[in-house]
Amino acid sequence: MLEKHTSEIKFLIELDENRVPEKLMWTAKDGGVELEEAKAIMLSVWDSKAKESMRIDLWTKEMPVDEMKIFFHQTLVAMSETFKRATDDEKMADTMKDFCDYFAEKLDLTK
Repeated sequence: MLEKHTSEIKFLIELDENRVPEKLMWTAKDGGVELEEAKAIMLSVWDSKAKESMRIDLWTKEMPVDEMKIFFHQTLVAMSETFKRATDDEKMADTMKDFCDYFAEKLDLTK
């Protein structure tokens, strides 16, 4: 019988007195990450019983707006690539990538 392996990803969020994130740290030992600092996190989890996604979107006070725009763009591009791998729907993945190009152009990220 094959031995099962588990993997753990942890997030540590330091909050100010108003419960606003001041510091975000994450650990994924299998990936070689140990308490790495991040300025923003977007996490989606699929609830198959309710047929809906649950999300956690956090960013620190120090996350600059220009970096947030880049973060969103890169996340959208990654989502289009993941969508293609997960569904093999090349036509829709290409449509999503077209939107990503439009998004980058409108935010002037194509410098």
